[in-house]
Amino acid sequence: MAALPYFTPSEIAAHNCEQDLWVSYLGRVINLTPLAKQHKGNVLLGPLVRAAGTDISHWFNKKSQDLREHVDPVTGCTLPFTPQGRFLHVPPACPRSDWTTDFGRPWWKNDDYLVGKLSTRARTIVVVNTVTSEEQPLEVCAEETLHVICDRYLRYNSHAKSYTWKFLGTNLDMDKTLQENGVSDDADDMHQLSMDETQWLPRLHVYYNDDLTEG
Repeated sequence: MAALPYFTPSEIAAHNCEQDLWVSYLGRVINLTPLAKQHKGNVLLGPLVRAAGTDISHWFNKKSQDLREHVDPVTGCTLPFTPQGRFLHVPPACPRSDWTTDFGRPWWKNDDYLVGKLSTRARTIVVVNTVTSEEQPLEVCAEETLHVICDRYLRYNSHAKSYTWKFLGTNLDMDKTLQENGVSDDADDMHQLSMDETQWLPRLHVYYNDDLTEG
């Protein structure tokens, strides 16, 4: 099974409506668009639509990986804690004739909706094409290898795989991450020094190999 890709928060934020509904929680990224389509018009879909494109980890207990709970002051029963409003697959506070459990696993436990992992750190680099002198800012995930970053760059240069990637004149190992290649992330230090980090982004230079067999 192929490893799950990483996504940045801004990539998830682009999927922010009922027709294209992604959320992240506890490091997981899930696509709930099929669920929204299946339950179109259901009032219990509302909290999910309002949360589309965001991280909803605060809905969950990190230790149990399940919904947070509270004791209902009226019934004394332990129930899911949903201050944002009850949503799909959450049982009602009291018995109801219209509540059924034939949906199988609740969406937050159903890996069919899983599309990837949330990056713990998004960072921006600049890819400099030494042939055209074009500089392309690129937001990437700290966990990604240079091979994956190269795949991200393909949208701007369809022959990106026919280039040698370098940083400060040194060839980069495409099987390693930026940090592993010595491309440090100094954004926090820049912020602490009140410096504009966008003016000091790491620049990776790509050199054409005169080989169009890839790309």
